[in-house]
Amino acid sequence: MKVGVFGAAGRMGGEVCRAVQADPDLELAATVDPRLTEAVHEPDAADGMAGVDVAVDFTVATSAMTNARWCAAHSVHAVVGTSGLTEDDLDELRGIFTTSNCIVAPNFAIGAVLMIRFAELAAPFFETAEIIELHHDGKADAPSGTAIHTAERMAAASSVWAADPTRINNLDGARGATAAAGIHVHSVRLRGIVAHQEVLLGTMGQTLSIRHDSYERTSFMPGVILAVKKVADHPGLTVGLDAYLGL
Repeated sequence: MKVGVFGAAGRMGGEVCRAVQADPDLELAATVDPRLTEAVHEPDAADGMAGVDVAVDFTVATSAMTNARWCAAHSVHAVVGTSGLTEDDLDELRGIFTTSNCIVAPNFAIGAVLMIRFAELAAPFFETAEIIELHHDGKADAPSGTAIHTAERMAAASSVWAADPTRINNLDGARGATAAAGIHVHSVRLRGIVAHQEVLLGTMGQTLSIRHDSYERTSFMPGVILAVKKVADHPGLTVGLDAYLGL
């Protein structure tokens, strides 16, 4: 299977290239350099992907949509790990991927996918919950797509959530952002870390903490390779890696 990588010169893109090259069933057939920011918006740049079966994208949201449109127009399957895509973006992808398929995943670490599933299962048994996500200081967006997706899944699993008791904010933003169902999300950006998330749930007399830690970007690669190999079997747009894991 021939694989192309959008964002090949970035840290995540570089890991994807190495993971593809290490897999005997895959061939790294094309790359596009994300450092040339304007290039990913030029048709000729994406045309370097001609002949690949699957394109993996770890760039930025605007570039990812441009690249996805090219993939859909050329019947190339797309594996998108870029965060920041909106619901309108996803609706567009659902409409254009008719002759090839696309997966958009907020997190490709299999442990993180399981964390989200565990939080979803726990949600109906707790009335309060908060999410703390921690990422390296090079991450441009906040909260993370994983945190937003986690809150959405928890909110869909339970309709009973206690109201925020806070009446006085001594500092603006002290309670973080408000995601689905009023679940608060707190974003930390620090040098020296990669990607971490903790889901805290509480009810009378007990709490539950569910945490996942990615210490190296290699933690995402088994999920990326799984997606590359399975995307052809899942028609249209798939959001989240859990569908590929049978969760």
